[in-house]
Amino acid sequence: MNKIRQVKELNKRELEAGITPEASWHADYRDTAFIYIGGLPYDVSEGDIVTIFSQYGEPVYVNLVRDKETGKSKGFAFLKYEDQRSCDLAVDNMSGAQVMGRVVSVDHTRYKKKEGEELRDNTYGLGEEEGEGEAGAVVKAPETESESEEERRPVLKEERELAELLRNHDDDDPMKAYLIKEKKVEVEEAVKAWQAKNGGGSKKKKDEKRKHRHHRSRRDRDDDDEERRHRKRRHRTRSPSEERSRSRERRRRDHPEDRDRKSRRRDESEDRDRKSRRRDDSEDGERKSKRRDDGQDRRDRHRDYSRDRERKSRRRGDSEDDYRRRDRSRDADVRHSDRKRRSPS
Repeated sequence: MNKIRQVKELNKRELEAGITPEASWHADYRDTAFIYIGGLPYDVSEGDIVTIFSQYGEPVYVNLVRDKETGKSKGFAFLKYEDQRSCDLAVDNMSGAQVMGRVVSVDHTRYKKKEGEELRDNTYGLGEEEGEGEAGAVVKAPETESESEEERRPVLKEERELAELLRNHDDDDPMKAYLIKEKKVEVEEAVKAWQAKNGGGSKKKKDEKRKHRHHRSRRDRDDDDEERRHRKRRHRTRSPSEERSRSRERRRRDHPEDRDRKSRRRDESEDRDRKSRRRDDSEDGERKSKRRDDGQDRRDRHRDYSRDRERKSRRRGDSEDDYRRRDRSRDADVRHSDRKRRSPS
């Protein structure tokens, strides 16, 4: 939408200033006769594009870009005119025009052809789906594989949502390109799911199978058929008694092996049980010894504590006796001194 406005603004300024065609902004694209056409409806074909744009000159090449898997139009195309001046007319007149309810964007472009692409005139006969043959009979245009696949496949819900988004969403919304990209991814996934469900892409699978198919000679096939018939005949000729005897022989032959296998399994299980019991016994012994050591340590600590307490009590008793003795000796000294003072000299 911004590009359309820019083109209209440039044309308006040149018209007001009276600029000649040689000095116009179109002169920057004199080296290319291609134009870019965007915003096309998805139902428009190459013939419709040639019909619309042939009013401004003679188209000699048109490339409507389609999806590689579905073959549906992506909504934009490249067109080449025989005369480069026709590009100026198409850009000035068709940029911003409406085609089937959609605003079309037209601008100059320098087309880069793909590898192996030939820019030959491919517009001859476009727009005519049916033509008359030499005898006046109606001859239909050749149907491509993608078109036949599109006719077989119905329009999916995601494709309808994408068309609705492209048709009705505001072009000025900056999120439009992101929404269109996400919806195209959903359309591709839906188409792949439909093809996987309904056998789409079976042609490729058939080609791969055909490529890797092993072709054998008739003699090899005959030998295989003879061997198969011989096996069936040998299987049919066995009587029930023979089958029972064969089964008994198989059981008798397999019995020693089974017995050895069972004995080995039994020995292994017994070894595992024995090891587990030993492990449990060792763990129990360790726990008991640990408990015994812990009890001995507790008893030793208690004995040491009791000894310390007795020692402290004895010390306390000795100190008290010493204190009493000192008190008694002090009292005796005091009484002796008193008697001396009282007696006459």
